Amino acid sequence: MATRDKEVPIYIEDEMRNSYIDYSMSVIISRSLPDVRDGLKPVHRRILVAMRELNLLHDRPFRKSAKITGDVTGNYHPHGTAAVYETMVRMAQTFSMRYPLVDGQGNFGSVDGDAPAAERYTEARLTEFAEEMLRDMERDTVDMRPNYDESREEPVVLPAGVPNLLVNGSAGIAVGMATNVPPHNLREIVDAIHHVIDHPDCEVDDLLNLVTGPDFPTGGIIYGRQGIQDCYRTGRGHITVRSRTEVEEIRKDRQAIIVSEIPYMVSKAALLEKIADLVKDGPLDGISDLRDESDRDGMRIVIELKRDAQPKVVLNQLFKHTQMQTTFGANMLALVGNRPLTLSLKEMIEHYVAHRRDVVVRRTRFDLAEAEKRAHILEGLKIALDHIDEIVALIRAAADTEGARTGLMSRFGLSEIQANAILEMRLSRLTGLERQKVEDEYLEVIQLIERLKAILDSPAKVLQIIKDEMAAVRERFGDERRTEIVAGSGEFEAEDLIAEEDMVITISHAGYIKRLPVTTYRSQRRGGRGVTGAGTREEDFIEHLFIASTHSYILVFTDRGRVYWLKVHEVPQGGRTAKGKAIVNMVEMSQQERVAAVLPVKEFQDTHFIMMCTAKGTVKKTPLSAYSNPRRGGIVAIGVEQEDSLIDAVLTDGIQDIILQKRNGKAIRFNEQDVRPMGRTAYGVRGVTLEEDDAVVGMIAVKREASLLVATENGYGKRSPISDYRITGRGGKGIISIQATERNGRVVAALEVIPTDQVMLITRGGIVIRTKVSEISEIGRNTQGVRLINLEAGDQLIDVAKVEEKDEGEEV
Repeated sequence: MATRDKEVPIYIEDEMRNSYIDYSMSVIISRSLPDVRDGLKPVHRRILVAMRELNLLHDRPFRKSAKITGDVTGNYHPHGTAAVYETMVRMAQTFSMRYPLVDGQGNFGSVDGDAPAAERYTEARLTEFAEEMLRDMERDTVDMRPNYDESREEPVVLPAGVPNLLVNGSAGIAVGMATNVPPHNLREIVDAIHHVIDHPDCEVDDLLNLVTGPDFPTGGIIYGRQGIQDCYRTGRGHITVRSRTEVEEIRKDRQAIIVSEIPYMVSKAALLEKIADLVKDGPLDGISDLRDESDRDGMRIVIELKRDAQPKVVLNQLFKHTQMQTTFGANMLALVGNRPLTLSLKEMIEHYVAHRRDVVVRRTRFDLAEAEKRAHILEGLKIALDHIDEIVALIRAAADTEGARTGLMSRFGLSEIQANAILEMRLSRLTGLERQKVEDEYLEVIQLIERLKAILDSPAKVLQIIKDEMAAVRERFGDERRTEIVAGSGEFEAEDLIAEEDMVITISHAGYIKRLPVTTYRSQRRGGRGVTGAGTREEDFIEHLFIASTHSYILVFTDRGRVYWLKVHEVPQGGRTAKGKAIVNMVEMSQQERVAAVLPVKEFQDTHFIMMCTAKGTVKKTPLSAYSNPRRGGIVAIGVEQEDSLIDAVLTDGIQDIILQKRNGKAIRFNEQDVRPMGRTAYGVRGVTLEEDDAVVGMIAVKREASLLVATENGYGKRSPISDYRITGRGGKGIISIQATERNGRVVAALEVIPTDQVMLITRGGIVIRTKVSEISEIGRNTQGVRLINLEAGDQLIDVAKVEEKDEGEEV
């Protein structure tokens, strides 16, 4: 009954809430988060303290790891030795710690993710860097507290002669929060500490000039500075880290990507396995072999490429799909007075400087107290040496030590400490030389006391000591950066994962678009019948054909004067006979609009223009940069009257000659400077005067003194020197370019060519033939021309497009 009377009923949710809060605070304060002052969690701190107690300094012999972990768990850390050993192993890994705190001997794991040897096999000792963390601890520089069983004391925090939290970083997951502080270069951090001491009112942006960014032990390349700036300003940021790579020519026809550094905390073995899986099952089809040639001289992963693979594209695919590119989510969370706070770079430095100020002041007070004690003893020794005979007689006459001590204290006014020092003094100290040594030592101690008091009286001197000690640490442990920082976001555009190659883009009269490699079409002699260029319905035919890189934009101009944007790689790739995809489903053009011109554009330069022409002979020039902001719904490129329509648009450099070809066989040539640049919605000016039942069928921006190739609907054409076409003012009627006879029919196309060019001839029936320009005779301007293509009955030639030859005309 008595036991039951002590039972107190409580709600389980209250007990769970209170107990979990207690557990959470324990995890936050005593396990998972580092102290902002020394950058250590309790287990790290206890490992270093235990190793110091074992006298495992950097110049002393190694001891078994089992002995170390046993002392840590037995004296300070009441947890399993396995967890302590795992922590100690990481403190020794050069690929985990920027400046290791433990010097390990034996198998302490590898960057491949190999497990370390058991603790009974490995040995360890402190590094010099770790000794700086512990230096002066015996001089009352930090508070001490009882260990878990109150059998001894342990430090609350280490003196931390090096800014460990910033240079080595820290990672941990607590309850409801996590920390992930990136490591940094010691030289840069020391420079920033000096700057904060000298300029306490500085801004974080001032420190960005000194601390360029994290410096990971495994090197790598950081892409972009925005994440770094966010991290230093707010304590949080996402930092993109890539492997360091280069492309080597390993054989005459083969290239390989060589990986020499990988991102922080990435397992090399896991990375290789992932790449192998992607080559086997995934998107990495440009890799033929994968080897790990790493040795003690450094990392070397060889990714051998297939003969036709593009290294840049394969690299981007590797960055996209593997841990060759990672994002380091920085979260600079640390304990400040047992409170978890997210800190900026400057705040972390300020807390460290405040800690070092406290250490220096406490150390100075300790040294002052010790110096004053020594001065007090030396003063007693001086009195003894001044009255040596009397003191000797007093001691001889005393019955015991206590009597001698009491006699000395009462006769000469000495303290007990002084009396004890005299009683312990050797007879050899009574010589004249020893007397001088006491005098000299006393003078030195008095001067030391004055210096120590001056330090305590001057905050500026305390800060100068911190700066001097930081400079010494910088000189002793500083090294070059390992991680390079380059401009760029590290984010991928779609083009980064797509090989850059030339494509044939075709658009049918009904508005179907597709792309396929240039080599799909074979070269034939003039007069051949060609190959089918597209599968079309009877009423449909190919109306536009041009060459563009997969990384280019396509500006789609419609007959109503609007322009839309497409990326070439967005155009569906199909076989030679495939119909393609309706362009109205790729851009938001209306059903009433028809494509008038398409221009591949790589960059929207201010120095270039788009010259447009309508069927009624109106021309207009607009800067290319006016089209640099793609809009899904398109924009107005030129104002077009209801009965008129846009027939073509070409790129110019602002000073080119323009040729307008009319349906009746005449052409006009004028310089584009006759047309002033206009806004997008303007209607333009007259370019050529038309006769009845005539229209403009083509426009050429002359780039060189070449030939003008003119083709007619019945399959005839010719080329004549462009120099035969004299320059006139815009607005004229033009001169004859080809005779529009009954045999030839009306003109359907005109373009600028040179003998080494090749052209595509497209018929209304969907037949495409590629012909060398050199096989088309160059004849006079006022002639009928020669047959370009044999047409089937009822078929007509509807367009001619120039091909930038890549395969030297070989059949594929």
